[in-house]
Amino acid sequence: MAANPVSISDLSLETVKSPEEVIVHCSGKIISSTSAQLQTLVRSLIPGTKCVVIDLTDVSYLDSSGLGAIVGVYVTAKRQNCRLKLINLNQRLQQLFRLTKLASIFEGHEEFLGHTPD
Repeated sequence: MAANPVSISDLSLETVKSPEEVIVHCSGKIISSTSAQLQTLVRSLIPGTKCVVIDLTDVSYLDSSGLGAIVGVYVTAKRQNCRLKLINLNQRLQQLFRLTKLASIFEGHEEFLGHTPD
């Protein structure tokens, strides 16, 4: 297992790789000034794995740019036969994904949206 922290002012990203998946732990705000950082990191991970998990436990805010970034990496992952999962969404983020009808595009969203792994 390897951990690589990437940090900019409003968003901190840390990756944890295992044989089955890569988890990207996000902390802070996914907004217009940070969404490209998330997209770049996740897109660079997709070719090396069959599953990318974005852990939103410590995300305090997500704007339309952040939503767009997540949809963008979902499309990239799907084209490369990689699954993209979102986990640990707080109540506000769950509601945002449901209101925008984006929850339904994520594979296994019923299993992972809001799920806290043991």
